[in-house]
Order: sequence, then structure tokens, then C-alpha cells
Amino acid sequence: MAVRVDQESRESQGPWSPEWLGQPSVPGRPSGPGDPGGPAGPGGSGESVGFGAAARALGLNTREFELAVQLGEVRTVTTGLGRRVACEELRRVTAAEGFPEALIARLRVVGTVESAELLGITQGRLTRLARGGFFAPVRFYVNRYRAVVWLYLASELTEFAVRQPELLSGRTPPGLSAALAAGEDWRAAKWRSRRVGQLLAQTEDPWERAAVPASVLGSVELASAVADPYERAHLRELRPALVRMRPDAGAVRDVIDKVVTADDPREIRRYRAALASSLDDARRARSAPRPDTGPERLPALGDRTPVPGRPRSLWQKLIGRR
Repeated sequence: MAVRVDQESRESQGPWSPEWLGQPSVPGRPSGPGDPGGPAGPGGSGESVGFGAAARALGLNTREFELAVQLGEVRTVTTGLGRRVACEELRRVTAAEGFPEALIARLRVVGTVESAELLGITQGRLTRLARGGFFAPVRFYVNRYRAVVWLYLASELTEFAVRQPELLSGRTPPGLSAALAAGEDWRAAKWRSRRVGQLLAQTEDPWERAAVPASVLGSVELASAVADPYERAHLRELRPALVRMRPDAGAVRDVIDKVVTADDPREIRRYRAALASSLDDARRARSAPRPDTGPERLPALGDRTPVPGRPRSLWQKLIGRR
């Protein structure tokens, strides 16, 4: 039987705040009375349940459940109603040793202050290690001062401390000091890498898989990597959101865009290579949609790569664009 946990008290202990504008919504339609997915608990007559019902059955709040899905702690299935959780999966999770405390511990997310306390080091040292890429953030939010606040899995920090205890005391390694002095900061890149891996694990469709590395490339890089405007349009249509932004994100949208977009040349090359490989697979599976009849669709504003065979406009002729 699923054990209910006091969600309000646990949620109040987290670092979440109203200023957090990277908050994702519950992916999927929550189950309720009359939901064709069946009852909200393991052992019910339905074969699967919606995400909301699954979260309640596991005693998790919305953010904890979404993180559990992203980390593979709770596996989902694709159905005619979208992605859901099989009742058999709920039985597996609730039957695991130490449930629910062990699951909640693996989902515990901590900020810089708690992370430093957990490792017994200063906040400055924690930040230097994080910037050096020794562990990856699992989430972030933007505070009222438009600063990015990184969040980490407590379980991963503990594993790091056991694996590399020499980094928790003494002088900072010379190589790390030099990298930090040069301005290197791997937190955003590590977060993007983790998020890309999570999204790739959620789909087998070749075009959807190609849209994942495309989602972290800026418009200029994407246009350079994918010459065909219809393929670009299809990738833009399919690309997943790395984070969900509220409609009123406005003031911090630029900050979030910087976090979700690859900027280091080495990172960009890796994602372009991944995109090229994924595109080869997608093209072999099927072609990107193209209009068969009617007026030819123009690429979106800011995506004006010329279509082969299309005459140049008068404005293009005036400015000498080929």
C-alpha cells in the first residue's frame, strides 16, 4: 500500500520560491474520477494511471514526481492518452526496500548552502567544485535579482564525497584553479547534458530524437547545421522544452535562454555532431513534412535561409543578398 507523506512540510523545506520561473508543469493529464486510466493506486483494475494519480499513489509532490520520472526512478509508458505510469510500475516502486523514505532521499534537492553543509566544506569551495564540473546540477531557478541559483541532488553529492574525498580539503588543485581563473564554469553545460540525456530516454521517434540536441543550439547554429528550412521547421516544432517557463517570465526569459543554450565552442561541436548523426537516422526513417499544394510556406522570421529555386525578393536584390 502506498504510504502517504506530509507533502506540505517536505515542500516547505525545499529551496523553491515564487521567483522560480523554470518550474515545469506536470507532464501528462492528471487522473481523477472517471479517468479511463483506472484508479490512482497500485493494484487497481486499470493498466495505467496519469501522472497526477501516480504522484499521489507514491506520496510525492508534483516537483518530486517529475524529478523521479526524469531520473528514471519511476518509468513511464506511452499510451493513447499520452505518457502515463503503469500500475505494475507503481507496485514495483512501492514494494522496493525502504519505500517511501529511500525514494524521497534519492530525490532530495539542495542548494549551495545545504550542499556545503552536507559535504562539510565552505560555500566558496562548493561553488568552485561545481564550476569545475565535478558534479552536475539537477535543476535551477532564477531569483528576484535575476541570478541563476543551481540545485543539486544530495545523493550525488554524498557519492562525490566518497569518491573524491581529497577535493574536500587542502589546496584547490592547480589545474582547477587555472581553469576557474580563466572563467570556466561547467554548471550550465553539465545541466544541459543531463537534461538532454533525460529527454532522449523519453522517445524512440527518430525526428523527436534529432530535435533534442537541436533544442540546445541557438538559431544561428541550427541554421548552419541544418540547411533545409523545412527540416529546421520540423525540428523547431518537435523540440522539447528543457524547462517550462511561465507566460509572465518576461524579465528573466533572457537569463533562462542563456542557461538552456549551448555557448562553449566545444559543447556546440558535440551537439552539432549529435544532431548530424540523429538527422541521418531521421531522414532514413521518413522525410520532414513539406507543403504539397498551396502557397509555399515561408520560414519563420529570423530563419531566412533561401530555399533552392526560389527567386530573390526585391528587398534581397536591393541589399545584394544572394
